[in-house]
Amino acid sequence: MVGSRKLSNDEVEALLGGLEGEEEQAVAAQFDPNEVREFTFGSEDLSLLGDYYALRMINEKICRFTRSVFLPMLRIMPRISSFPPEVKSFDEYVESCDTFISVTNNRIEELRGNCLLVVQAPFISHLTNSYYGGSKIQSLFATQGEFTATEQRIIEIITEGMNDALESAWKDLIKTEFNVQTREENIQLISFVDGVDTVIVCSFMVQMPQQDPVSFDIVYPLQTLKPISSQLRSRVQNEFAHDDRTWKERLQNAVLSIPLTLSAELGKPKTSLGKLIKSKEGDVFPMATPENILIKVAGQNLFLADIGKVGPNAAVSMKQRVTESRKKNG
Repeated sequence: MVGSRKLSNDEVEALLGGLEGEEEQAVAAQFDPNEVREFTFGSEDLSLLGDYYALRMINEKICRFTRSVFLPMLRIMPRISSFPPEVKSFDEYVESCDTFISVTNNRIEELRGNCLLVVQAPFISHLTNSYYGGSKIQSLFATQGEFTATEQRIIEIITEGMNDALESAWKDLIKTEFNVQTREENIQLISFVDGVDTVIVCSFMVQMPQQDPVSFDIVYPLQTLKPISSQLRSRVQNEFAHDDRTWKERLQNAVLSIPLTLSAELGKPKTSLGKLIKSKEGDVFPMATPENILIKVAGQNLFLADIGKVGPNAAVSMKQRVTESRKKNG
C-alpha cells in the first residue's frame, strides 16, 4: 500500500513560524475585524491545529495505570513511557506495523467511535512465558502465523485491564467506556477506517531488565476525537478533578478568615423634619431602650443580643439567631 504523505506537527509549526515573521505586517494590514466570512462546521483540518496537550496528559496516566496491568504477569515493575502523539494517515501507520501483531478494536461509547489497541507479538510471548513459566523472563517468540490458545487468553486479560486503564485515564476529560468489538492478528484485516483517513497514534515503550524494549500503540481516528478537539488542545482539565482535600482546607480557612464588620442597632428614634432642621449641637432626641439589640453584618439581620461590658470595653452577648421570617419583617 502507498500512503499519502502529510506534514507532521513539527513540520507544520516550523512552516507557520517561518511565514509568520515575513508576512506578519501584511496580514495585519489586510485584516478587517468587521469582515464576515462563511464557515462550515466540521470542515476544519484538525491535524494542522497544534499540539494535543490534554492527550499527552492522558498518555502519562495510561503509563501509570498500565503498570499495574503488566506487573502481575511480568512479576517485576516495568518501566513504561509514552511518545508524543503523531498524526498520520492510516495507510502510513499500517506500513510501519509488523504483519503479525495483536490488534484489538475497541468501541468508545461516549464518542461514538472506535480505537485500536496494537500490541507487538514478542511482548505477548514475554507475558505468556512469564505468567505461566516462572519468575524469570525468557523470550520464546518465534515467527508464527497465529497466537496459541494460551496467548489468546493473555491477550484477553491484558485487553480487559488496559481498557480499565483507558477509562481511568480519560475520565478527567470525558467519562466513557472502552468495549472490545473484534480482534485480529493482521492489522490489514481489521475493519477500522479507510486508508487515507487521518489517525492519531499514541505509542508507548515498555522496558524490562535484560530484555529488548517492546511497545504497544493506541490509535484513534481523527474523526472520533473531533468533537472534543478543543479540550484535547487545552492545558486545563474539566470538572472531573481529583479530590484534593489540602486545597479544600486551605480554601475553607481563607474564606473563614475574611474580616466582617458587626453593627449593633440600639434603636430607631423618630423626629420631624422641622426639628431636624432646627437641631443644633447639644440637642437630645429621646429614644426608647429596646429589649434586645439587633446585630447586623453587611446590612443583614443576624442576631438578637444584650448589651453589656467586658472589662473596660462595651460588648454584646448573642442571645438568638434571627429567623428568615424576622429578617423579612425587619
